[in-house]
Amino acid sequence: PRVGCLDTAPGGHTPVPCPAAMALPAPWGVEQQLEEMMELTAQNLPHLEVTESYTVLRELGRGSFGQVLLAVHQLQGRPLALKFIEKRDTELRGFLSEYCISLSLATHPCIAGALGIAFQTAHHYVFAQEIAPARDLFALLQPQVGVGLAELPVKRCALQLSSALEFMGAKGLVHRDVKPENVLLLDPECRRVQLTDFGLSCPRGTAIEALPENLPYTAPELCNLGPSARLPAQPSLDAWALGVLLFCLLTGYFPWHTAADRHYRDFARWHRSPRVRPRPPHWGRFTAQAQEMLRGLLTPDPAQRSPA
Repeated sequence: PRVGCLDTAPGGHTPVPCPAAMALPAPWGVEQQLEEMMELTAQNLPHLEVTESYTVLRELGRGSFGQVLLAVHQLQGRPLALKFIEKRDTELRGFLSEYCISLSLATHPCIAGALGIAFQTAHHYVFAQEIAPARDLFALLQPQVGVGLAELPVKRCALQLSSALEFMGAKGLVHRDVKPENVLLLDPECRRVQLTDFGLSCPRGTAIEALPENLPYTAPELCNLGPSARLPAQPSLDAWALGVLLFCLLTGYFPWHTAADRHYRDFARWHRSPRVRPRPPHWGRFTAQAQEMLRGLLTPDPAQRSPA
């Protein structure tokens, strides 16, 4: 790729660096490179009125920090997804980190990377990414009836998400928010899925705190953190979350509410002594191959946990 190439920002405004110019290196130096990318992007983040350059068609999704809209560039006729992040809830540095990490990962086919378009409005930071026509993995689940997916599409998801997380790990990054809502479907049979939403992503080794609320995907080492304690972000956090995601896809159930409740403790005892302890509910439905994979990803000790 040409070093230093630029994509033209919407409406002919200041260019923003394209992925080829901003790819993060291997793990060494990742923090410094990310800082440089963020500084460069901050210097080239134009103010725009969305309606000057885009026709917004409909909402694709909504979260706690903003929304994703389907839009068409008025001059180029190109459809894309615009992610709006509210300024009142997000500092500029947080937006720059998410955008630059997403941009640096855009070359992987199983990652919904940014498209090299970023700008700000009066109330939002905005960047563009690829459209996912079949919504996200959560749309396939039926938790109210406890019906999972067939093993074939789950295998497809496992292979693609493992590849995406391995790619992130090779660049020294940890996703930290792997869950069905953050896996986009490019077709309903899961032949192509993409990992998205890098708002919590950070370089490996970054000191992180526990989130305000523990979720089923939160690894036990994070659940057990004290109020002011921190631990270094490691890929093992993503491996755990991937294991919970795959369990959920196969069964339609979460294995536990948090990795500290009674259901988790029963699982941990069985994981430690499978010949002595009773097998937890739903684990009997898995093939031997699936059970081995899940047991590896969901190993309570992060040092012994299988990589994603």
